[in-house]
Amino acid sequence: MGQGKETKTRPDPKVEIQEKGEIFFFYRPKVDKNEAHSPDDVQRMYIVLRPESTGGRGVEEKQAPDSGKEGRKRHQQGDGGQGRNEEKGAEGGHGKEEVDIEEQPLLRLVVMGKKSLPDPAKHSRPYWGYVELVTTKVQDIKDALKEEEYSTATRGKRHRPAARALGEGVYRILKHETSGGRGRSPQSHTHLVYKLELRTRGAGEPQEAMNVAPEASFLVQVKNPDPPSGGRDGGGFRGLQSKRRAAFPAHLQGAFGSRRYAPADPPDLLNYEGCQLLLIAASDDVEDELGLQLEGEVEVEDGEGENQQAAASCSDLVKMFGEVADVKPLLSGSWD
Repeated sequence: MGQGKETKTRPDPKVEIQEKGEIFFFYRPKVDKNEAHSPDDVQRMYIVLRPESTGGRGVEEKQAPDSGKEGRKRHQQGDGGQGRNEEKGAEGGHGKEEVDIEEQPLLRLVVMGKKSLPDPAKHSRPYWGYVELVTTKVQDIKDALKEEEYSTATRGKRHRPAARALGEGVYRILKHETSGGRGRSPQSHTHLVYKLELRTRGAGEPQEAMNVAPEASFLVQVKNPDPPSGGRDGGGFRGLQSKRRAAFPAHLQGAFGSRRYAPADPPDLLNYEGCQLLLIAASDDVEDELGLQLEGEVEVEDGEGENQQAAASCSDLVKMFGEVADVKPLLSGSWD
């Protein structure tokens, strides 16, 4: 469906769009469960971000291809899949390479720690997440979402069900500058804003239960992987083990200074596996908050039969991941 378009509805030079693209939402039922009927049955929630070329930004910097799970997957493909069980302890992304996103896709798989998004209509504690996988191969994301049989020493064979498609839309990462007030310097922060392209179908039970609103705005903060000593973490989490944290190049690490958290500026920070982030609910009305109206490229009216088929035919999510992820929750708005 593409990156869509945005319209500024009021003059606000303090909003700067840094990245545009497509956003996809998925959830996975718990191990050995064939279905999910509520958030209690959900093992994980995923967000997939696919940035696309915008204006003069056609090249993104990402982790080196031999690092993180991306590098491990390439190594396994080279040795016939040996060493698969070692993947659980994969190190975070490091190094750097440039990717022309006009020539090949760039995809980030983000895991949400609370198995939902923060409620955009409420002010709540930050929700923790981390970048699980960064890749230029769609197949890598498919592999991460598909069902799998595996063995354990204590419980024998287990079945990890395939992920379910929850929603798709367009997103923006933008810098927002606010006045510091009473002689203070202006302060800037970053937002992740999105709007679903396919209207929520039926009652929209899974979307509502997991706080995937038709549109939303979240503040995004990235955790310093090498934080200064002392102080406390925000969001009530300890974070990833040291070896799984991102190892940013010096110019990106420098964005933190002495801070424990920093805005996702530049968005290249999200192109490293092990990047830890906080999402903070800001608003469920992007236009009212930021003077920005998002529009998808395709919008399908609600309904059954032919309209569902039309939705499936124009859905990038279905085209890219439909063979491995159950699309019923996306197209019907009901739990599977």
